[in-house]
Amino acid sequence: MSRKPEYDDIRERGGRRSRASDRPRGAARGLWIFIGILVVVVLIIIFRSQINDFFLAIFKNIGWGILFVIAAILMFTVLTWRRNISSFYYFWNRWVGVVFFVFAAWGILGLIQYISASLTPNGLGGSFGAGLVANPAPGGYGILIGVLCILAYIVVGFFFMMPRQSWNVVKGFFKFLASVVMVRPSRKPPAKQGELAQQYRPQNTASVENKTLYSEPREHPIASEPKPVISGLPTAQPRGLKQVTEDVWKKYGHSAKLVEVDGWKLPPIDILDTSPEVQFSEADNLQRAKLIENTLSSYGVDAKVVQINAGPTVTQFGVEPGWDVKYREVRDRDRDGRIQVRREEVSKTRVKVERIASLTNDLSLALAAPTIRIEAPVPGKSFIGVEVPNMTSDMVSLRGVVETSAFQKLVSKAKMALALGKGAGGESVAADLTKMPHLLVAGATGSGKTVCLNTVICCLLLNNTPNEVRFILIDPKRVELTQYNSIPHLATPVIVDTEKALNALRWLCQEMDQRYKKMAATGARNIEGYNKDKRGADKLPYLVLIIDELADLMMAGYDEVETNLCRLAQLARATGIHLVVATQRPSVDVVTGLIKANVPTRISFAVTSAVDSRTILDGVGAEKLLGRGDMLFMPTDAAKPKRLQGCFLSDTEIERLVYFWGGQRQQEPDKLKLETLVATAPIGTIGGHPRDALLEQAKALAKEYNDVSTSFLQRKLHIGYPRAARLKEQLDAVLEQDGEDIPGHDTPKEDIY
Repeated sequence: MSRKPEYDDIRERGGRRSRASDRPRGAARGLWIFIGILVVVVLIIIFRSQINDFFLAIFKNIGWGILFVIAAILMFTVLTWRRNISSFYYFWNRWVGVVFFVFAAWGILGLIQYISASLTPNGLGGSFGAGLVANPAPGGYGILIGVLCILAYIVVGFFFMMPRQSWNVVKGFFKFLASVVMVRPSRKPPAKQGELAQQYRPQNTASVENKTLYSEPREHPIASEPKPVISGLPTAQPRGLKQVTEDVWKKYGHSAKLVEVDGWKLPPIDILDTSPEVQFSEADNLQRAKLIENTLSSYGVDAKVVQINAGPTVTQFGVEPGWDVKYREVRDRDRDGRIQVRREEVSKTRVKVERIASLTNDLSLALAAPTIRIEAPVPGKSFIGVEVPNMTSDMVSLRGVVETSAFQKLVSKAKMALALGKGAGGESVAADLTKMPHLLVAGATGSGKTVCLNTVICCLLLNNTPNEVRFILIDPKRVELTQYNSIPHLATPVIVDTEKALNALRWLCQEMDQRYKKMAATGARNIEGYNKDKRGADKLPYLVLIIDELADLMMAGYDEVETNLCRLAQLARATGIHLVVATQRPSVDVVTGLIKANVPTRISFAVTSAVDSRTILDGVGAEKLLGRGDMLFMPTDAAKPKRLQGCFLSDTEIERLVYFWGGQRQQEPDKLKLETLVATAPIGTIGGHPRDALLEQAKALAKEYNDVSTSFLQRKLHIGYPRAARLKEQLDAVLEQDGEDIPGHDTPKEDIY
């Protein structure tokens, strides 16, 4: 029982004895150092002649360049002592530049013809320094050649130290030489096709109501302005839009490589522009990866960057969580009675993902990045994705994605292929609209939402004729989609009026029902089966409804727009009707739960808050996007959204494509009689307002009961009071128009709420 205090007392005394024993051990270490120095001095004295001959041989070969050698040895020793050998790998170009600068300094020593027979018989730089400057002879051109060699070493050193700046200087020099040597033409070169399209771009939206844009030759407003005389030539006559269309068709429409389908020629890929790709520095990415590891380590998180995926806008660093190891101290007694402390591993667990995800702001501060998005974990990978914005972003062109093998494989199987952009790793991403089958796009102003809609339209125009795809474009803003008014793919001119947009939704519902009847008569299950044996105009074309701003339609007719959109989203897939709906206000009163449930494929650009991100994607992340095409794509079969950089499409490319299709006027299919079908539809307007869907039930209640009031309709039809009041007004108007005499209908209009 008394052994424990005794053991504690012995442990304390042993600890004091062990500390006191450090003194003779330190004195012994100093003695051994003194003995070592004494031995070295004695050896130098004994072999002084051999050492003298050795150093004379060194000075004969390298001269005073021995100082550079000693400095290099000391630097390598210090870096090895500090365990910083990796800097030779990360900054190899700078070390090579330093070597060339040392060669230049050594060459300067080689040029100095100071000869000492005993110390430097070959000059201050030795034979090596003289060889660096081509062994200059005293007098003549030897010194000049040596100076040129030194300048060459300095220039090469600057190239390795600052490669980008040096390359820019070389390019600027050659551009200057080209501008001086080349002879400039005396006449102004002809304008490019993109400049013609920009000069005669349609500015007036009044042509929306016309059936055809080029039915009669018209003069553009810019065409009336006078043009200056160039180089004494006569003033050129102004040309209208039709002439510009003919120019585009003459350049791109008469190639032998064009694909012809049902008498229509598909646009060539040359009609789109290419954009140069930005090359990102691998050394910068490696440096940022090291900084991420050090930052996480400073907060006690063991992690390692195992993969780097450089994308056009962001770079994804794959961080693999390390191990959280717990130790305990174990005290043992050695043979001399001293207590030795050793560490023993108790448990070993993986670092939690939440610990890394909670350090988002700290990583953003360490990397000096505006925002960082952490994807924890990356789907299908065993690491966490830390997405860091690049210093310079790369523009993703539509042609660059269309020409990739991923898009070409998809378009060979499905005509409704869409090029969406490039992922965080630089891979091209494409999707099939028939598999989506509908698309919901949301994003703040200027985030790239309208450019995405233009990309969708142009992808379909590149691979489909008017007999295969027809568009119904709704543009409440009146300036975004009106440039497509001249393409033959339109089922009706671009709709800018809200009332006509509601009529278009009603007409689409009727067209869906009629298509189902046609397919039932032929025994086809979907539009692919119906069009299997059809050719040309006998095919049922795909109908793509594109709405640029859903919030404007929801304010005009909330109930009707939501009902029609949900009905189309639920049933229209088999009939070839697809919806692409965009809004800049992803709130719950615009993107309702019914719309979200029926449109599983969504694209979110940069939004203002996490609430909007949850509304469109059912999760946060869209509020941390960078804008200008940076988006999150949520496909139907994915558990998490994928970050992409959307394709950029310039106005000039859109105009070329529109003018290309505008040049094939002779085979334009008939426009769908949308206005006529809507006018004869049973669902119309009453008093300038949409006809309520419950009006027939209200008429049945009015015939069955004597007293029909607003409160009565509210109770029987289970609707709110405002809708019941509107329904009562429509019921009165219909009964008065039909002349029906219903008992109790002449009751006062004042209702009790």
